[in-house]
Amino acid sequence: MGLTLDRKHKDEESRQCRMLRRGLLAWVSRVGVLLVLVCCSLSLLYVMTCSPHSEDNLVSHALPRPGLGVGAAGGIGAGQSGPPGREDYQAMLAEREEQHKLHMASLKKQIAQLKDALQERSEQLKGVQDTMERAAGRGRGGQSPGGGALGEGGQGPGADRSHTDLQEFLRSQLGRAEVHQGTRLPNEYAVVPFESFTLQRVYQLEMGLTRHPEEKPVRKDRRDELSEALETALRSLNTPRDGADKGRTTKVYSPSDFIEGIARTEKDKGTLYELTFKGDQSREFRKLVLFRPFGPLMKVKNERVDTANVPINIIVPLSQRADKFRHFMHNFREVCVRQDGRVHLTVVYFGKDQMNEVRSTLENTSREINFKNFSLLQLNEEFSRGRGLDVGARAWKGGNVLLFFCDVDIYFTADFLNTCRLNAQPGKKVFYPVLFSQYNPTLIYGNHDHIPPVEQQLVIKKDTGLWRDFGFGMTCQYRSDFINIGGFDVDIKGWGGEDVHLYRKYLHSNLLVVRSPSRGLFHLWHEKRCADELPPEQYRMCMQSKAMNEASHGQLGMLFFRHEIEAHLRKQKPQRSIAKKT
Repeated sequence: MGLTLDRKHKDEESRQCRMLRRGLLAWVSRVGVLLVLVCCSLSLLYVMTCSPHSEDNLVSHALPRPGLGVGAAGGIGAGQSGPPGREDYQAMLAEREEQHKLHMASLKKQIAQLKDALQERSEQLKGVQDTMERAAGRGRGGQSPGGGALGEGGQGPGADRSHTDLQEFLRSQLGRAEVHQGTRLPNEYAVVPFESFTLQRVYQLEMGLTRHPEEKPVRKDRRDELSEALETALRSLNTPRDGADKGRTTKVYSPSDFIEGIARTEKDKGTLYELTFKGDQSREFRKLVLFRPFGPLMKVKNERVDTANVPINIIVPLSQRADKFRHFMHNFREVCVRQDGRVHLTVVYFGKDQMNEVRSTLENTSREINFKNFSLLQLNEEFSRGRGLDVGARAWKGGNVLLFFCDVDIYFTADFLNTCRLNAQPGKKVFYPVLFSQYNPTLIYGNHDHIPPVEQQLVIKKDTGLWRDFGFGMTCQYRSDFINIGGFDVDIKGWGGEDVHLYRKYLHSNLLVVRSPSRGLFHLWHEKRCADELPPEQYRMCMQSKAMNEASHGQLGMLFFRHEIEAHLRKQKPQRSIAKKT
């Protein structure tokens, strides 16, 4: 009996050991399988996230393959064979470089915004701490001086109310603008057109000084404006939307996905942007609409400006042209002497030919109207406009004076002289007005018998002249600013070039350049001769000026097709005669 019990006990222990070994083996196998799965997952994650992306592969995918050609619009079209040329590689590399620059600019801007946000949070925290300290002080010993509810950080009901009012105003600007629906307009002239743009170009109706219908944005504010709109759109596209893209692979958008955009500005409301990007599929697009509302007007300055004791020294360089000088002095004595009375005239004359006629004109004016504020300087050298103006400006010995650089074929009003005084300030501002240049009166009025007096010709219309925004010769600036900037380049001879050189000096300085059309400043038409001795660049500028100042586009067209018009009129005469007889 005892042996039987011992045997049963041993069998039970053996059975338990076998069960324990089987359980241990099963547990070890499960752990092994689990470890294998974990290792595989980590390896796959490593391959997906840590494998290097070759720049060469990106470029090779972007470049056209053999047998395909690059179309005029930048796309890839069939029809050309052979490997891609050097120009294709350079164009694609330039595009990649531009995309990298845009991405870097976007990152820098985001870093700056984060710094600003951190600074703002720090100031808010400091304001809250100061408020709590004041409250604790009042609890201990009464109210602190001022007893204000605002901390030093500017927090409080007043600030919150102002912020709320501003938000409401900006939202109202969005409601007033043509964003969600159109506005009834009286005619086609009231439409505010859009301009379109890509990463590289802007396509515009108002061409400005460059006269280019498409161009790279030249002005920094325009470049920054469009870059900010693109960065904002990309940030919005790459921000996950709650539940909107659930179950779909999220695409990371970059500047290369941008196709085109359109924008327009309503000057009393804001700027509307519509940007289009490539979508996930070939025929799918993503479109974002952004609006930059304009805020309310802010008063910056309210000052009184006294121009009673601000004389102007008008400097006129001259060579021959004594008859034109007589016409100039006719307007000068009426505007500067009789109406204004705070003007000095400096004439810098080159050579000796017709010098006596010019001196006689000045002396007669002085004697007839008792005018003594003039100087006549003679230079026995080749004419140079920059040299003459430079000599005239430096010859003044009466302290700092406002200078007006003028030409003999310029007509100005008394109102312009006041505009000159108001828009120039020593050490701060120089004034570069855009004058209205008169077309050839013979082409405007038909023939010499119908040409009215000069005063009646000075009408600002598209058929009588143009704003001469490509000219920088007429300018108002103080003598101290002219001397400090270095004056004219006196090595430039003959016509043109010296005014642009001085203008660019001021653009590169810290002075404010005021550039605006002036309704009281006119360039009287005269036949322009471009000398053969001029260097090629100056000769080209002279011929361009000559062509633009002859007549309007429509008038030149009528002149060009005059033979066809005359032939048409001759054919019409017999028909009109027959009609009258019947």
